[in-house]
Amino acid sequence: MQNGRMAEGSNFSLRDEIKAYWSARAATFDQSPGHEIFSEDEREAWHRLIERHLGPGEGRKALDLASGTGVISHLMDDLGYRVTGIDWSEAMLERARGKAAARGRSIRFHLGDAENTLEPDDSYDVIVTRHLVWTLVDPAACFAEWLRVLKPGGKLLVIDGDFVNAGLAERLVKRLAAFLEKTGFIKEQAPHAPAVMAGTHESILSRVHFSGGARADAVCRLLGEAGFSPVTPDTNLRQIHKAQAAHFGFFKATARGLQHRYAIVAQKPAG
Repeated sequence: MQNGRMAEGSNFSLRDEIKAYWSARAATFDQSPGHEIFSEDEREAWHRLIERHLGPGEGRKALDLASGTGVISHLMDDLGYRVTGIDWSEAMLERARGKAAARGRSIRFHLGDAENTLEPDDSYDVIVTRHLVWTLVDPAACFAEWLRVLKPGGKLLVIDGDFVNAGLAERLVKRLAAFLEKTGFIKEQAPHAPAVMAGTHESILSRVHFSGGARADAVCRLLGEAGFSPVTPDTNLRQIHKAQAAHFGFFKATARGLQHRYAIVAQKPAG
């Protein structure tokens, strides 16, 4: 790797790079607010969002795609779903399994690919993903796969955002924060990801499908084209952002609340 980028001529595919990147992030992933949950207020806010769109678990089968260290899997388990988590990073899965064992949860985690889950047709009542769609190389293939795996009438919940395009207000907040950090008026905030990996992140982002930003309307359109109906976006994540704010600095919390973040619920037609 050279300056955070894969060497020219490498036979490493973009998908391999993404897998390696998240495997390298696994060791510190849960240390970041916005990844792991740091308060009961935030946990309850997530529960409300999930129940608003998917309803209570009541023993229904849920598939958590790109489950990482199992944060969303645990939220689904809290609500009574029978959860399977799939991730293609063994490093992430190792931490997810350890966390489930420590908490006495019966969540099943295994190695898998969101584009080719190898799960049977019509096998899950719900599918949930958080911060996966923006990284997809071929979202159309993934959405077709997810439709296949869902039972008729089943629902997909996508939680994601546009992490590329910053609005004027967000840019101003970030510039002010950077100025105040530089001049020593406020303490410098720890980066969301290790600075040494910034080049890798930027290189990957420039080559995924949503390199220009995963806007809700574009994701909804692709879900509709894959056969989901209805497809409904929800940009009201304020309660989650409010609960997370206590663990960010003022400026970072403000900028985060200004980002285009959303949940999308999409249903597989019943007949």
